[in-house]
Amino acid sequence: MRSTLFSIPHEIAGLTVFGFGWVLIFFAIALVVRLVILRQGIQRKSGESIGGYLAGEGLMWALFAGAILFVLPAVEVKNIDGDPIGMAIRGYGVMLLLGVLSAVGLAMWRAKRRGIDPDVIINMAPWVFIGGIGGARLFYVIQYRDHFIHDSFAETARSMLTFTEGGLVVYGGFIVGTLAAVFFIVRHKLPILKLGDAIVPCMFLGLFFGRIGCFLNGCCYGGQCEEYWAALHFPQGSPVYVDQLESGVLVGLTIDRQTGIIEEVRSGSLADQAGIKSGSVVESLQLDDRFLLDMPKTVAAERGPRGLLALIDGKMYRWTPNDLPVHAVAVQPAQLISSFSAIILCGLLCAASYVLRRQGAVMMIGFASYAILRFFLEWVRVDEEGQFGTDLSISQWVSVLVFLGALIGLFWIYYRKQGGHEGDGLVVKGAQVKL
Repeated sequence: MRSTLFSIPHEIAGLTVFGFGWVLIFFAIALVVRLVILRQGIQRKSGESIGGYLAGEGLMWALFAGAILFVLPAVEVKNIDGDPIGMAIRGYGVMLLLGVLSAVGLAMWRAKRRGIDPDVIINMAPWVFIGGIGGARLFYVIQYRDHFIHDSFAETARSMLTFTEGGLVVYGGFIVGTLAAVFFIVRHKLPILKLGDAIVPCMFLGLFFGRIGCFLNGCCYGGQCEEYWAALHFPQGSPVYVDQLESGVLVGLTIDRQTGIIEEVRSGSLADQAGIKSGSVVESLQLDDRFLLDMPKTVAAERGPRGLLALIDGKMYRWTPNDLPVHAVAVQPAQLISSFSAIILCGLLCAASYVLRRQGAVMMIGFASYAILRFFLEWVRVDEEGQFGTDLSISQWVSVLVFLGALIGLFWIYYRKQGGHEGDGLVVKGAQVKL
């Protein structure tokens, strides 16, 4: 796990880096250079204008400007006093960026092999990216909404927008990203099945990098397991460590969630050493944040040490950060299993493209395959509870719906009447669809 790769300071030479600062200055310079290059290129051609070229790029430039002015300052890490101290470059965010770039690059190559101008993918990418990230974050916020409500609106908004540290649900991104792609395709009258076959395998290449990001961040972790060669031990401060600490697992307690009765005390554990016995009742179990007050003001509060307070049978038990284990109890390598499964699925779908001739078949098989894969992967993970009175998580319920929808789509593709060509001779601004 390596949640933070490095940090960018809040200020350099007395000027803030983000917001109205250094990054905005370099952004303005880049925009001017781009306009100069476009102007020189247009002067060599007739009947074209800068406006026509910027029509396809304008949205991306506007998004970058908005992110620099509003999003980046909001997601700077803060010290214990709440003062910004800089931007943490997260392993998750870097992997997310690599996932997007690799997926777009592969999609451009696959589109070109199908006679579609790669510029179509470039023009579609902002729509899919915004929809995918927005949908993934929205799905997560709705699912864990209680974790995002704070005393002030600004703090609530900040916690909802801070997605570079994790907190994205793949299905939310797939669903909303797909809807955004469909909107773009329908709007420009493009061949939806042919484009779907080109794009869907690439989504799983992006997922490969995304799950590596989950591993670096420590989120989307697997369930507790016995020691074996692939078992993972995450360090202090990781999501699984905090979860095991809050649940009592880290100190050796197995507690009935509904009654609070201790079902088991692991032999030799901290709880066992403290004399806690099975059958006792846990009245409260919470993190002890007092140790954060001793942290330097230049250190992010999120990195601070925490202890544990437990009120059991009317007696208070305390464990300081130095008392607690250095690593979490062994868990299944869910992120790595998901990552390698995604790259294998990407490879199989790319290979299937040479065999399956019906347009749309690769797309539907990709959706169905991921639904099956995700359904069973959920049994390895423990970060989602059962829904609708069952043991199935929300992602498993969505998997069932996606699988059924993909089967219906595949049935329609193979039994519909064949005729004509989808989207013959259609043009997207700046990109000719060549069929």
